[in-house]
Amino acid sequence: MDLLNTLVDKGLRRELPSREEALAVLATSDDELLDVVAAAGKVRRQWFGRRVKLNYLVNLKSGLCPEDCSYCSQRLGSKAEILKYTWLKPDEASKAAAAGVAGGAKRVCLVASGRGPTDKDVDRVAKTIDAIKSENEDVEVCACLGLLSDGQAERLRTAGADAYNHNLNTSEATYAGITTTHTYADRVDTVQKAHAAGLSACSGLIAGMGESDEDLVDVVFGLRELDPDSVPVNFLIPFEGTPLAKEWNLTPQRCLRILAMVRFVCPDVEVRIAGGREVHLRSMQPLALNIANSIFLGDYLTSEGQAGKADLDMIADAGFEVEGTDQVTLPEHRTEAGCGSVCGTEPDSGCGSHEAEAGCGSHAAGGGCGSHAAEAAPREPAASEARTDLVAVRRRGAGTDLAPNA
Repeated sequence: MDLLNTLVDKGLRRELPSREEALAVLATSDDELLDVVAAAGKVRRQWFGRRVKLNYLVNLKSGLCPEDCSYCSQRLGSKAEILKYTWLKPDEASKAAAAGVAGGAKRVCLVASGRGPTDKDVDRVAKTIDAIKSENEDVEVCACLGLLSDGQAERLRTAGADAYNHNLNTSEATYAGITTTHTYADRVDTVQKAHAAGLSACSGLIAGMGESDEDLVDVVFGLRELDPDSVPVNFLIPFEGTPLAKEWNLTPQRCLRILAMVRFVCPDVEVRIAGGREVHLRSMQPLALNIANSIFLGDYLTSEGQAGKADLDMIADAGFEVEGTDQVTLPEHRTEAGCGSVCGTEPDSGCGSHEAEAGCGSHAAGGGCGSHAAEAAPREPAASEARTDLVAVRRRGAGTDLAPNA
């Protein structure tokens, strides 16, 4: 396909594709799908080889969020029967993080529900970062605490944080229909604060909330403009008890097309398959590794992922290798550009805020800049079977007495 040859050439040159080209990727047929994956794989291997970076989530404070993000199991008014607990102590968080590091995680993502941290919360997280790094000095730490006030990003950087995650999640045009308690502009401001403070910026999206192809392209182009080092791609986990519980819009094929589009638009950044991969990609997860170069190991914030050993087996069986702490994640031109401290070593991960169901007031929104593509007609995704059997609420790890999944 001329389209794919053009996109590969642009990806290898780090050149931005047109909106029409990005929309065309989402509109490809199932017969063309393997060609799409192969093309995106050429761009992925150019910048990241066959390495897969592992990230591990620690939910510092679960549930009871005052924000109303429709996709989130921790939202205001959520009826989802998730774990609810207040802040983990630094030693508890460090113990949880150690399980992920032992499983091969290079980055630990510290997440807390809520609109944003108080100064006391920042002090608490600073002590947690110190506890984690005193036990594992080579581990990267990403914080995901919500909307940041002036000076807080700098304090986290001084405390030893390497990155900060705050997802855009959906297009600016549709954002108000997903969340009303904060704005798209609020989220952009926090990503910019993190970047300005010298933190490695991480910001991504959630697919499957009923958005159009144009919305998906808008948010990814918005992310490209913000230029984060890592882009977590979440696939909505439709939790019972949330407003989007009936949104089952994704198929494995559509998920692969979305990942490929993200790779073509953001060719040289860490693209992470985040929450919902087990629910929506299912047996196609190994194929997605040809596009993305990063995943979360084990469980998510409030949902369970596949077994950590299964993640490692999947990576090996697909012919990839786990990225080591002695390997630099990002291409040299990005590390030289002065991006966050972690650029020299490294989300999502910037901690991909992580799971499609995760977006506590602190994590979600959309990035749609510029006009929609005029020529490509909206493409309605095929209805997907509701696989509620694959949505498992987390009952182990942080906030419980049971061993974590790592």
